[in-house]
Amino acid sequence: MRTPRLSRRAVLAGSAATVAAAAVSGVVSPVAVAAPAADGSAYRWRNVVVGGTGFVTGVLFHPSVRGLAYARTDIGGAYRWDDRAGRWTPLTDHLGWDDWNLLGVEAIAVDPAHPGRVYLALGTYAQSWAGNGAVLRSEDRGATWSRADLDVKLGANEDGRGAGERLLVDPRDSDTLWLGTRHDGLLKSTDRGATWAAASGFPAKPSASGQGVMFLVAVGRAVYAGWGDGDGTPGTANLYRTADGTAWEAVPGQPSGTAAKVPIRAAYDTHTRELYVTYANAPGPNGQSDGSVHKLRTATGKWADVTPVKPGGTTDDGSADTFGYGGVAVDARRPGTLAVSTNNRWADIDTVYRTTNGGRTWTSLKDAAVFDVSETPYLKWGDDKPKFGWWIQALAVDPYDSKHLVYGTGATLYGTRDLKRWAPQIRGLEEASVVQLVSPPAGEAHLLSGSRDIGVMYHERLTASPARGMATNPVSGSATGLAQAAARPSYVVRAGWGDNGNGAYSNDGGQTWAPFEAQPDIAKDAPGPIATNADGSALLWSFVHWDGTKYAAHRSTDNGTTWSEISSFPKGATPVADPADPTLFYAYDTDTGTLLASTDSGRSFTARADGLPSGDAQFKLVAAPGRSGDLWLSVKWNGLYRSTDGGVSFSKVASCWASYTLGFGRAADGADYPAIYQVGSTDTITAVYRSDDEAKTWTRINDDAHQWGWTGEVIVGDPRVYGRVYLATNGRGIQYGEPVR
Repeated sequence: MRTPRLSRRAVLAGSAATVAAAAVSGVVSPVAVAAPAADGSAYRWRNVVVGGTGFVTGVLFHPSVRGLAYARTDIGGAYRWDDRAGRWTPLTDHLGWDDWNLLGVEAIAVDPAHPGRVYLALGTYAQSWAGNGAVLRSEDRGATWSRADLDVKLGANEDGRGAGERLLVDPRDSDTLWLGTRHDGLLKSTDRGATWAAASGFPAKPSASGQGVMFLVAVGRAVYAGWGDGDGTPGTANLYRTADGTAWEAVPGQPSGTAAKVPIRAAYDTHTRELYVTYANAPGPNGQSDGSVHKLRTATGKWADVTPVKPGGTTDDGSADTFGYGGVAVDARRPGTLAVSTNNRWADIDTVYRTTNGGRTWTSLKDAAVFDVSETPYLKWGDDKPKFGWWIQALAVDPYDSKHLVYGTGATLYGTRDLKRWAPQIRGLEEASVVQLVSPPAGEAHLLSGSRDIGVMYHERLTASPARGMATNPVSGSATGLAQAAARPSYVVRAGWGDNGNGAYSNDGGQTWAPFEAQPDIAKDAPGPIATNADGSALLWSFVHWDGTKYAAHRSTDNGTTWSEISSFPKGATPVADPADPTLFYAYDTDTGTLLASTDSGRSFTARADGLPSGDAQFKLVAAPGRSGDLWLSVKWNGLYRSTDGGVSFSKVASCWASYTLGFGRAADGADYPAIYQVGSTDTITAVYRSDDEAKTWTRINDDAHQWGWTGEVIVGDPRVYGRVYLATNGRGIQYGEPVR
């Protein structure tokens, strides 16, 4: 993804770090697992299928097991590839609310001598508000894990996240592991990742804003480390090595010009004993405009420049053809055969180059590529066909099949078996950061969704990627608002970031869209949440810039042809429509802890209840379906509040002490109130709950194997299917659960 997608900045500190191993169970299987609830019932959890939608930052084929591979993502955890099934199995769904920062995978390592062993270095952000990193280790290919907490931070969703693997099993000793960090140098473990300490003798010194160790790679019995904190001075080293695991030295003779660049990735050809290194002038994935590819003959120390195409030329339309180099992968079966990828090549589109003669000549695989994205149509991005890709840094060649090549992009993982025909190799891997969910009461689709980066989708089926792809007319990136008229469900509105308009409406339930004919000037820079009243006759659009600046909301009664400012609406608040009365809107002013209401279809707002929680906490105001004035207010760390008089007064719900998001679904048989779903805390754990008795009691409906990190954005039940619930995650797509019957 182009920008970090976790907007909240609350500190959920990880364990301070003794690095003692604490056993953590996380059993996962390729099929959905029934999750036993607290009362003995069970839920089955699955992903709503979209396919990828996030940045696959690394793919690692196991060198000694045919058909086994692992993938890492910037915010969505790690996966294991099952070649026979042709799908990915998630390995880190057991990480819960307090461990949200561990859903970003900085690096993966496997042990060539012990096929069951796999290691993950976890930590999404290295900022002060994020917790420390951790290393998970498994003896059974990720079916179960043991955990070692670190006293340093990792940055799987920061600049440089598409670099090589920073974690490595020592080629001379399977008990020894190396971990390169961004700001704390090189770490070493001598007990298979159970404990970690600074590696002695490593000469490079990290800088406060640098990248540190970019990759670690085995070269025979030696270990090489790419270093991203060079100052650009001629002769400055950015590649180091150790032959004995103790003494480190700068690799001699590093090529002229590479001192000012960052080594991104490296791969070793065991047949020719040559190490290939890709370079760029920035860590990426953004900001790269220059790069190169060099190889080192390790036996002689001789370097050679084997760059396929030098950046800096011009395209057919005269644009500057600037880019860096990213991925590199050698063919384990054919000496001198390897592939490298360009990165950040927006003018002429990124490509993968392949050579069969050690880099003397190269072929661009893009030139003959034929794509089939019928399984994930959104990859056309509203055009007639998909492009080859962007942010191509994850690149791998199957060691058992020379023509099986895969590469990651900012949205998917493409694979080929003949170097010509390409298709997404993404089944089972879902990484969307979801921010909007609507489950219509009627119509073909049971779900509409809005996500960061891929906008709004209409889900005809939950088990297949939406046939229409992402919403078009206009195409927009990150969704900021999605709303349906409660009494007229065919009418839907959406808002989001887009180059050709930021808002649209639909008269067929979200299947097709028409752009607003006009929009407030601020909509281009600060699109925010949007709402429509019960009959669809009025729209309220709030505006919030990504930096948090709030602006006045606007109102339209003609499908966005004209807009008027609402001076009495609290700036930046989320408008909420009453589901039964089209004259009523509500808004919660988080700055003052005041509930405001409009009785004139949004023209003006007046204060009702005040003295409610305020400040930086997360707030969600939700109206119960089919009822006028029945409002529920979730307050992070402060519980759940309810009003049955349209916000004149609120009472605190005694059954939970923390509520992060709340939604409604079809009532249980014999019940006269909708089922309530919540992500919150009723005792000692933050979990997913259902209540069938108006929040008097709650049943936990997920289990410890199904937690998905941070899940506080939105939850909604299906109004047509009792027990079915849709849950937005920040990096694991849309999860939906159903009772096992």
